[in-house]
Amino acid sequence: MSVISSWYGPGFNGLPTANGERFNQHALTAAHKTLPFGTRLKVCFKRCAVVRVNDRGPYIQGRTLDLSKGAADAIGLTGSGVGRVKVTRLS
Repeated sequence: MSVISSWYGPGFNGLPTANGERFNQHALTAAHKTLPFGTRLKVCFKRCAVVRVNDRGPYIQGRTLDLSKGAADAIGLTGSGVGRVKVTRLS
């Protein structure tokens, strides 16, 4: 499936995520509104990475996935900030 994704990080680093763990902006994690915590997703933009859902969001209309800065860096999304990514659910 193809969805619109953005990324977040600097202002949230160290704060608790929706699942209770501390947010690490350098980790390969993501926020999604409904997928269960722990769900693993393969996300592709310019490159691909496997991320784990540990937070809720994004809360901007039209966006489906919010990646940590580390995940956005890994797939090449950081520069554009927002983009259409291909997502495959792994677990």
